[in-house]
Amino acid sequence: MDDKTPPALNVIWNVPNILTIARLVLSVFCFVFFVFEWYLPALIFFAIAAGTDWVDGFWARRYGQVTQFGRILDPFADKIIICGTFTFLAAVPPTITGESSSEIAAWMAVVVVARELLVTALRSFFEEHGSDFSAKWSGKWKMVFQCAAVAASLARLWHYGYSSGVWALTPPAWTTWSLRLAVWVAVGMTIYSGWVYVQRALHMLRK
Repeated sequence: MDDKTPPALNVIWNVPNILTIARLVLSVFCFVFFVFEWYLPALIFFAIAAGTDWVDGFWARRYGQVTQFGRILDPFADKIIICGTFTFLAAVPPTITGESSSEIAAWMAVVVVARELLVTALRSFFEEHGSDFSAKWSGKWKMVFQCAAVAASLARLWHYGYSSGVWALTPPAWTTWSLRLAVWVAVGMTIYSGWVYVQRALHMLRK
C-alpha cells in the first residue's frame, strides 16, 4: 500500500459519510414540510433519511470505511432527525376539541431530547478517556421504535388530512389507539435504553 494513502479513520468523503450528510439535508427539508403542514412529503423525506442510517452503517462496516468524522457525524445526524421530528410532532396544533393530533406530547419530546443529550455526554466523557462507549442493541432498537412512531404519526396526519386543527376525515378509533401504543413503546424504549447506558457508565466508573 502507498505510504501516502491516508488512514481510513481520517477519510471524510466516502459513501457512509456522504449518506450521513444527505440525512442531515433531508432532515432540514422534512422540518420545512412540517411548517407548511405538508405531511406526505415530510413522511417520504423522513423515511428516506431514516433509511440512510442503516445503509451507511452497513456500508461502513462491510467495506471498512469507519472514520472518526463518521463516528461524530452519524450520531449527530440521528439525534437531529429524531429529536427534531418528535419536537415538531409535539408542536402540531391540537384539534379544535383539544385532543392531540400527533399523539406525541411535549413531555415525550423532552424525554427523547434529554436521553440523547445524556448519552452524548456520557459517550464524550468515556471516549475522551480511551474507553469504548459505542451504541448497544438497546440503542439500536430504540431508534427503530422511534422511527416507527414518527412514521405512523405522519402517515395518520397525512392520510386523514389534518390541517389547522381540523381533520378532513375522522380517523377511526383503531388508528388512535395503535398510534398511541407505538408512541408509548418508543418512549418506553427511549427511557430503557437511557438507563442501560447509565448503568454501563456507573459500572465503568467503578472499575
